[in-house]
Amino acid sequence: MPPANALAPRLVDQQEPAYRLAPHNIEAEQALLGAVLVNNDAFWRVSDFLMPAHFYEGLHARIYEIVATLVRAGKAATPVTIKTFLPVDLDLGGLTVPQYLARLAAEATTVINAEDYGRTIYDLSLRRALIGIGEDVVNVAYDAPVDATPRDQIEDAEKKLFELAETGRYDGGFQTFSNALKTAVDMAATAYKRDGGLSGIATGLDDLDRLMGGLQQSDLIILAGRPGMGKTSLATNIAYNVAKAYVGETQADGRVKTVNGGIVGFFSLEMSAEQLATRIIAEQAEVSSSHIRRGSISEAEFFKLTEAVTEMQRAPLFIDETGGLSIAQLAARARRLKRSKGLDLLVVDYLQLLSGSAKKGDNRVQEMTEITTGMKALAKELGVPIIALSQLSRQVESRDDKRPQLSDLRESGSIEQDADVVMFVFREEYYVKNKKPREGTPEFDQWMTEMENVSGKAEVIIGKQRHGPTGTVELAFEAQFTRFGNLAQEDRLPERM
Repeated sequence: MPPANALAPRLVDQQEPAYRLAPHNIEAEQALLGAVLVNNDAFWRVSDFLMPAHFYEGLHARIYEIVATLVRAGKAATPVTIKTFLPVDLDLGGLTVPQYLARLAAEATTVINAEDYGRTIYDLSLRRALIGIGEDVVNVAYDAPVDATPRDQIEDAEKKLFELAETGRYDGGFQTFSNALKTAVDMAATAYKRDGGLSGIATGLDDLDRLMGGLQQSDLIILAGRPGMGKTSLATNIAYNVAKAYVGETQADGRVKTVNGGIVGFFSLEMSAEQLATRIIAEQAEVSSSHIRRGSISEAEFFKLTEAVTEMQRAPLFIDETGGLSIAQLAARARRLKRSKGLDLLVVDYLQLLSGSAKKGDNRVQEMTEITTGMKALAKELGVPIIALSQLSRQVESRDDKRPQLSDLRESGSIEQDADVVMFVFREEYYVKNKKPREGTPEFDQWMTEMENVSGKAEVIIGKQRHGPTGTVELAFEAQFTRFGNLAQEDRLPERM
């Protein structure tokens, strides 16, 4: 009887082809299938990463698919049980299908090597996919549509490469409920181990974390406020708190898994990287940022600065200061960062400075819809929370109660619809301070009392949250350092003697 690898000549023309064959290893595929047919437990060694589509030979892919279905159903997958699901009229180098299956099992090597064979098949599949992407790049570059720019092609190629690098996560389609349950249980287990027992990434602001459960994977979080409220300061506070708490753990396969905190990417479309760094230094060193810019700091303050900077240099916080980015460019850069450095949180300051693919003169509301939809899709694709800052319309200023509402969002329809969480920053102190009356009047005494009540306080109003309650969180705000912190509540203070 011919050997099992008699299938190999059928796949390759006996004459030397005029073109190169795609990378493949028929013998590895046969060895893996043989091992699985002899001992079905071998399937579980490769089932988490190896799919039927990874096989080069179509018959092998079909055999693996049938084996997977039977084993997952708790049934035995043997040459006898699977032959009925395969065509009987195939000629496999002189072997029938039942004979071929029997020979695969008879010539099977040790089950211990099953994972190595699986990895070989998987890697060769990735190489074939890379060749496909490369061919697409070449073909499109030769015959590019009139309205397609080279930049568009680069972004498309980067997207495909990122999806390939993260194979198995973004291939779409339905998944079984049991897989979703496993993910939910894993999330609960991670929350149990993480600081504070949160299911998401801790912001470092305890009351906010309690209301939100931390920053959740794949969430689009809109942080909005009027100018002067401190939304950029709050975003930088959270970004640095997350980066500062970062702890990574090297896995058996060499990859680094985030255990606590996270790697942060910050798109600063308005401020330069130096301005953003100055803000964070001021927050951490407790030195006024205006004093830092003017150089009017004491020797003691300069020592505090150097100490803070030494500690801050270890934080995995990456800043992109490029202005005028499109949503497609931002997505491409975020993918690149995740691929090269890792990524656990993305911050965008701010939404209205991004552009869509719309032509000049098109409706701005439609453009914002494209931006927010693209941002939500990017959060799901990368599997990280995205905090996107947003402006509020001026109608807030015309009301007596200037606390923001969802209707105050600019182009509120698309932003409110696509966001998983919408939170507003509000500081009553800002408005009370601007109403200062003349000193010595009764109104001045009343104003002073009002200022004492609101001084150093800020509110974060959760106006929308898909998987949690809405409400208001009070925070402390130190204006000279542009720093938000936990507010000491009366019921949490130590007992007075």
